[in-house]
Amino acid sequence: MRREAQGPGLELAVHGMMIVSVSACHGFGICPPHPMTTPLSIRIPHQLGRAEARRRIEAGFAKLIQQLPGGGGGYSERWDGDRLTFSLSAMGQAVSGVVDVSDAAVAMDLQLPSVLGMLASGLAGRIQKAGQLLLATK
Repeated sequence: MRREAQGPGLELAVHGMMIVSVSACHGFGICPPHPMTTPLSIRIPHQLGRAEARRRIEAGFAKLIQQLPGGGGGYSERWDGDRLTFSLSAMGQAVSGVVDVSDAAVAMDLQLPSVLGMLASGLAGRIQKAGQLLLATK
């Protein structure tokens, strides 16, 4: 296996004809100890009140995370008051985040690994739409 610098801060690990890893580093090849993440924040207004919005998030959270590519697998979640903290694996990458439920909106903040971070704008729209359907006044 050999390592090839591909420009400032980008290194490929190559084995034969196959790239086995890509490392995006800051500055002059100094890599952070953890993979880079892209923050993604989504705010979904609602007219349900805090208790009903939380009940719907509890019941339908699995549908929301299925909007992530490969997000149909296992996940963990923990409620602390009106804040849901979760982690899951999507496309073999760790995703973590929080959902804060308030009287008039639900705010979702995710940390997407670099691979999924490239898809952040498309994912935001899909999650926003699924969240709006979940919180729609019926």
